[in-house]
Amino acid sequence: MDEGTTPGAAPALRAFLPSDVPQVAELERQLFGPSAWSEAMLAGELRAHGRWYVVATLGDTVVGYAGLWFDGDVAQVMTIGVAPAIQRQGVGTMLLTALLDRARELGASAALLEVRVDNAPAIALYERFGFVVLTRRRRYYQPEDVDAWTMRLELGGAGGADGGVAADGGPDAAAGTDPDAGLAADLDADAGADPDAG
Repeated sequence: MDEGTTPGAAPALRAFLPSDVPQVAELERQLFGPSAWSEAMLAGELRAHGRWYVVATLGDTVVGYAGLWFDGDVAQVMTIGVAPAIQRQGVGTMLLTALLDRARELGASAALLEVRVDNAPAIALYERFGFVVLTRRRRYYQPEDVDAWTMRLELGGAGGADGGVAADGGPDAAAGTDPDAGLAADLDADAGADPDAG
């Protein structure tokens, strides 16, 4: 860990800021190799409509990150990544909980994700949350030519009572204008398998 971290400290969740992009890009390279998102791709995701991203930090160090895209009906888990040194310590659980809490707040009817078929720890985490496999997407991960499972979790929101639009009905309603909304995840969550790809 870098300076600014306290050994044994619990990670904290906060909004993913543009200044976090270099650290997250480095984690992407460690976790996903040739298929890692570039700094430009990550910065673009932060600006894209309907996106909501968080990071897990230990001091000043980003040790995990996750993102969600909400289209007004279904939430798509865009990515979850946890630093190799702290995988299997509940950080993936914390990040996924934050994403699903946000999806429910937005009134999403379901959450979807893709995960490498060979990523057993991530698949186990998603199944523990109730995700089920819908289909196999051949050669989804490039350039490695690795298949993905598409998984779905019913949230029961059916667009929510307000149709998935914020109370003010503004155009940024689904864009995560309140980046800290939904961060009430329990930091002492069950320390299950953290995803290292997905």
